[in-house]
Amino acid sequence: MLFPTFENQMLQLAIFASGSGSNAENIIRYFRHSGIARVHSVYCNNPNAGVFERAKKLSVAANLFSRKDFFDDESVNIKLIDEKIDFIILAGFLWKVPASLIKLFDGRIVNIHPALLPDFGGKGFYGEKVHQSVIDSGTPVSGITIHHVNEHFDAGEIIFQAACHVEKSETASSLAGKIHDLEYRYFPVVIEKLVARLANKA
Repeated sequence: MLFPTFENQMLQLAIFASGSGSNAENIIRYFRHSGIARVHSVYCNNPNAGVFERAKKLSVAANLFSRKDFFDDESVNIKLIDEKIDFIILAGFLWKVPASLIKLFDGRIVNIHPALLPDFGGKGFYGEKVHQSVIDSGTPVSGITIHHVNEHFDAGEIIFQAACHVEKSETASSLAGKIHDLEYRYFPVVIEKLVARLANKA
């Protein structure tokens, strides 16, 4: 069995990120006050990403990995097992997750998308590209979607959504601010509920 039993112990979380890491920092800080889980480590595919500095500031280990590490030799998978990770969080992570990792952490990988899926999702829809597409479409609402991860971009089972109004004068930057507020408010709470269910099943 790859995963430990959860009785009387904290679940170990890993965050995957590719950019600045503001969501990662928010999640790390949130779980410092949780009795269920803690963020054990951060994984990143971008050597210039701001998430490394945020992780260092919060005394959380950060791991840089390459495409070969992730897709070919499965060294990332091995590292996650060695760290006894129970649950994976994608927070601004831009690569598609390989089938081997999805199988290893079946039902234990979640992602947050900055729009209301199934609209404005899929390959190439990330960051301000999403927000500009929402504005260009004329839709009056946007929001966030937290979903399970499968082998396709943004196509896993939806767990939670929250919406915000898109003003006629909205810019990609101003909409991004609204979306970030929703992410910071809801993502850690939803994660905690999911890992609590894991603990209760043990």
